[in-house]
Amino acid sequence: MTVDALTRTDAVSEEAATEAPVDSTPQAETTSETPEAKTEAPEASATPEAPAEENTAESPKPKRGRPKVATTAKKTRTVELTLTVTGTADGEWQAELKNGTKWVAKGLEIPAAAVSRAAKELHADLSGPIDEVINAARELQAAKVAQLEAELEKAKLALAELDA
Repeated sequence: MTVDALTRTDAVSEEAATEAPVDSTPQAETTSETPEAKTEAPEASATPEAPAEENTAESPKPKRGRPKVATTAKKTRTVELTLTVTGTADGEWQAELKNGTKWVAKGLEIPAAAVSRAAKELHADLSGPIDEVINAARELQAAKVAQLEAELEKAKLALAELDA
C-alpha cells in the first residue's frame, strides 16, 4: 500500500464524517413534520418482520441448548424431594426418600417417637392422625404384653407343679 492510498482513504472518510450530520438533520425534521412519514412507519415495522421470516426459513435445524427467555424475573429453582413415612399396626415405622426419580434412601427404620415429634413440628394437621395411629399401636402392644404376662404366669405355675 502506498502513502497516496492511505491519504485518499483518510480524505474519503473525512468527507463522509462531515456529510453525515448534515444529511441526518433534515431527515429527522421531515419525518416529524410530514404526514407521509406517518404512513411510512407501518411499512418500516413490516420490513424487520420479513428478515426474521427469512432467517427461520434458512435455518430449519432447531438450535441446541435452552431457548433464550426474554424475561427479567428472577426464577427460583425448586427441588422435588419426596419423603414417604409408612407405619404398621405393630408400631414399626419406615422412611423412604426420593429425589426426583432417584431413590436416596429406602426402607430406613425409624422410631415411632421420632415420627410423632417430626409430625408435630411440621403441622398440627399431620400430628393428629399420626398420633392416633401411634396410640393404637401402643394399645395393641400393651394388650400383647398383658397376654404374654398371663402366659408367663401359667408357665411358671406349670413349672412349679412339675418341681413339686
